[in-house]
Amino acid sequence: MTDMSPPIFDKRVAGRKGYGLVQVYAGNGKGKTTAALGEVVRAFGAGKKVGIVYFDKGGDTHYSERAVLDRLGVPYVATGRDRIDPITGRFDFSIRQIDKNEARRGLDEARKMFADAYDLVVLDEINSTTDLGMVALPDALALIDEKPERTELVLTGRNAPDAFLDRAHLVTEMKLRKHYFYSGVKAREGLDY
Repeated sequence: MTDMSPPIFDKRVAGRKGYGLVQVYAGNGKGKTTAALGEVVRAFGAGKKVGIVYFDKGGDTHYSERAVLDRLGVPYVATGRDRIDPITGRFDFSIRQIDKNEARRGLDEARKMFADAYDLVVLDEINSTTDLGMVALPDALALIDEKPERTELVLTGRNAPDAFLDRAHLVTEMKLRKHYFYSGVKAREGLDY
């Protein structure tokens, strides 16, 4: 069950100190956003300027962590539409022009955080948003390349494009082995949202 292959040596950052790297949390397992939020809490606790851009996570009833971010004063921007029908509870998988517009707005919001000298910026669900075509890959790569030298950048979501992985200095894959959802357990407030 444990992968014992040695980690990859990345000569681009050998001996580097401080912020400024690119991290990717990907895979089909639970925990990508949770890991990124852990980085946010840790950096914020160290007195760093942190921010989050949520891609394709509009609405405000499905994301309990935002209440804590509000209390802490951690800035975030939620883009996208609320995809969960309030009556049926079903998820809308369609991709419309509004989704693409909102994703572009997310890129713009990240650029504002770069311009405001944030130490850590999380682009939550940018991987899947790019994979699904809401953000064009060249536009997402341009944003990554525009990252200021001292800003740590965290990218999350399923199906991270290979070009993201190539630019990253840390890649962690969350692997699904078992999930209670497949046994009929509904998403639980405070644990899954």
